[in-house]
Amino acid sequence: QVKLVESGGGLVQPGGSLRLSCAASGSIFSISRMGWYRQAPGKQRELVATVTSGGNTNYADSVKGRFTISRDNANYTVGLQMNSLKPEDTAVYYCNLMAPWGHSSWGQGTQVTVSS
Repeated sequence: QVKLVESGGGLVQPGGSLRLSCAASGSIFSISRMGWYRQAPGKQRELVATVTSGGNTNYADSVKGRFTISRDNANYTVGLQMNSLKPEDTAVYYCNLMAPWGHSSWGQGTQVTVSS
């Protein structure tokens, strides 16, 4: 069972930036698709961005042009650079690992609050 640990959340003003990071505990990271999801109060968890083992990325329309997902296969980490943050980006952000055979793991989540 791979363990995922997120870091980097916090409180930021509208228009500000934050960088989230997720560290994985095993080499399965290198062959897995990694992703960031978020869940706001009273809402379902939604996809933010994913990156395949080969580096192909996918973004939710709501974050395109503002967020950038990246991965470091040597250090088993995936990052999410978030710029031009909006109040509607407020949520708990979760790191996800999807192995090729369908196994999925989740981190514990990190709170991002965008407020003045």
